[in-house]
Amino acid sequence: MLEPMKISVSAEALASPSAVIAAEGGRASGLADAARAALAPIRRLDARFFQIVFLGTLLLFGALVRDFALQPEQVALTFAAGLAAQAFWIKALGLKNVGYLSAFVTCLGTSILVRADSLWVHPLLAALAMSAKFTIRIRGKHLYNPANLAVILAVAVVPGAWASPGQWGSDVLIGLWFVCLGVTVTTSAKRLDIAWAFLGSYVALLTARMLILGQPHAVLIHQLSSGGLLLFTFFMISDPMTTPNRRPLRLAYAFLVAALAFSWQFFLFQPNGPVWALFLLTPLVPLIDWLWPGQKHVWQSQAKRPVEPGASC
Repeated sequence: MLEPMKISVSAEALASPSAVIAAEGGRASGLADAARAALAPIRRLDARFFQIVFLGTLLLFGALVRDFALQPEQVALTFAAGLAAQAFWIKALGLKNVGYLSAFVTCLGTSILVRADSLWVHPLLAALAMSAKFTIRIRGKHLYNPANLAVILAVAVVPGAWASPGQWGSDVLIGLWFVCLGVTVTTSAKRLDIAWAFLGSYVALLTARMLILGQPHAVLIHQLSSGGLLLFTFFMISDPMTTPNRRPLRLAYAFLVAALAFSWQFFLFQPNGPVWALFLLTPLVPLIDWLWPGQKHVWQSQAKRPVEPGASC
């Protein structure tokens, strides 16, 4: 006679499916916590450190590989004037807890975006842009993004200067690097929402235009692979000090900038549409913050210290 087969069943196998799922979920949660703990020191860094590293790398890459047609003397004078202007206003206003990170970002942005035939243009723009941060202020925030203001002054006021938004070419790979590194910066600055809202709105408008005109997809790809557009998206409009404090209003503001940039570029047939759109719509930001107040952004380097008036510079 055959004996009954003996089957050994582990306690884990006898456990209910919900218990097994809970155990798996616990392990996944532990891994997520470990990942967050590993990234915590990086996320605590001031977002401007990432900006400086990225823009500095871009400037070096452009000078060595893309031939930015930028003289070393222009870069040196830009930094000298920008940092000197920052130091002057810090001392003149008696400010504390104000460093030079923003000045470095502004000088790098001005060097990358502006071209000139002479040596005096870049330092003048850097000094004016940095001075505007301390003198043109509403409700504790500077009004204009310094790099945006520098580009506008270059194309509209200063003779012998122009913006060079397309100097990187149309390499899709470079564009992807812009996006990846830009995500890092804007996530740290808590302004990823406005960057993607602007880019999504602008892409939607470009796509609609392509379909209406019956253009090939290559036209859209060429427009979206512009280094200037991606630099604007992740390092200019995403400036947390010159955008609305409340998230829903930031999204609406991003759409307005995209719509005006599109109109400027394709109805008025003028260059530098995003830069002009941001400049013209920037005065709406303090009005929006006054009508619908929200929590003001504080840089990580100032988060644990008392912030004085003007210290958000």
